[in-house]
Amino acid sequence: MESTVQTLSRQAAAIYQEWQTAILVFVAVLGSLVIGAVLRIVLARLAGRLHPVRHVWVHGLLSGASLPLQMLVWVLGIALAGQMLVQQGAALHQDSLLAHGLGPVRDVLVITVVMWFLLRAINQIQSNLLARARDRGRELDPTAADAIGKLTKASVVITAILMMMQALGFSIAGLLAFGGMGGIAVGFAAQSLVANLLGGLTIFASRPFKVGEYIIIPGTELMGGVEHIGWRATRLIGFDCKPFYVPNAMFNTQPVINHTRMTSRRIMEDIHIRYADIDAVPGIVADGRALLNEHPGIKHDFFAFNFSSCGTYSLKLSLYAFTVSTDYNDYMNTQEDVLLRIADIIRRHGARMTGPVSTVEMPQLRGQGGAPDLSGEAGHASLPPMPPSLPPVPGA
Repeated sequence: MESTVQTLSRQAAAIYQEWQTAILVFVAVLGSLVIGAVLRIVLARLAGRLHPVRHVWVHGLLSGASLPLQMLVWVLGIALAGQMLVQQGAALHQDSLLAHGLGPVRDVLVITVVMWFLLRAINQIQSNLLARARDRGRELDPTAADAIGKLTKASVVITAILMMMQALGFSIAGLLAFGGMGGIAVGFAAQSLVANLLGGLTIFASRPFKVGEYIIIPGTELMGGVEHIGWRATRLIGFDCKPFYVPNAMFNTQPVINHTRMTSRRIMEDIHIRYADIDAVPGIVADGRALLNEHPGIKHDFFAFNFSSCGTYSLKLSLYAFTVSTDYNDYMNTQEDVLLRIADIIRRHGARMTGPVSTVEMPQLRGQGGAPDLSGEAGHASLPPMPPSLPPVPGA
C-alpha cells in the first residue's frame, strides 16, 4: 500500500515538474477571475447599502471602483501569468517578444484602469452632490458643477496619457518641446475649434447663462432654453421643441440676453381717447395712477400714466409699468386686468376710447340740379338711388 502511494506521489511530482508553469498560469488566471468577480459583488453591495446623499464621497468611490477594480485584478493576474511564462523562457535561455513588452503593456493597462476608475468616481460624486443639494433645498449650479467635472476629467485624462507615454519609453520633455512647435501649426489649422474651446471656457468662467435658462442672441433668430454647454457648442431648445447647436465662439463676439434673469416684465401701452373728452383727462389720469399704486401685481417703486400727446385724431395716454412676477402667465393676467380697469375708468368719466381714424373724400353728390341729401347722420351724405338695370343687349 505504501509503495503504491509513493509511486503515485512520485508520478504527481513528475507531472507537476513537467507542467509546473502551465499549472501556475492556470491558477493565476482562474484566481484573478474569481477574486475580481467577488470584489465587484462586494463593492456593489457596499455601495448599494450607502445612501448617495448622506455618504457622497464614499458612495461615489465605491460605485466607481466596482468594475475597474475587477478589471485591475484581471490585469494583474494575467500579468503574473505572463511573468511566469517569461521566467520559464529565461530558464530555457529563450528570448521572446513577451519578455520585452510585458512590463510596458502591464503599466499602460494599469494606468488605463486607474483612469477609468477616477472618471467613474468623478461622475458619481458629481451626481451625488447635485442630489444632496436638491435634498437640502439648495440649488447647486449645474453649469458650474459640469465645468468643474469636465476640467477635473480633462486633467485626469491628460495626466494618464502622459504617464502611458512615459511607460512606453517616450521622452516627455522632448514631447513637450515638439508640442510647442506643433501647437502653432495646429492652432492655425484649427482656428475655429480653438475659438470654440475658448468660448466654452469663457462661458464656464463668467457664466453669462447656465443650463435651464432661456437666452436670446440679438440680431439673429437664435433663442431658446439652454440644455447643454459643451466644449465646442451649446445646445438650445427652441419654442418648437427642436434642438439647435450654437458654436461657443459666437458668445465671445455676440451680446447675449439672459431672458430668465429678468427682475420684472414691462407693460407699455398707448391708450387713445376722443378729442371731445379732453375735459375728462385729468380725472382719468389721476384714477389710473391710483389704480397702479394700489394694484398688487404692479411694482410701486416706478410707474407712469400720463397724458402724453395730442395725436392727429385722438388724445394719447401712455401707460408704463413693471409687473412683480416674471412668470409669463402672471404677466399677461396682470396686464389684462390693468387695461380692463383703465377702460372702466375711462367709461366712468363719460369718455370713450377710439382707434385709428380714416378720412374718405367724396365728391359732392347732386341730384337733378339740387343739393345732396344731408338728412342722415352728420357727415354722411345719402347716396341717390341706383339707376334701373339696363335691358339686355340683343345678340349678346
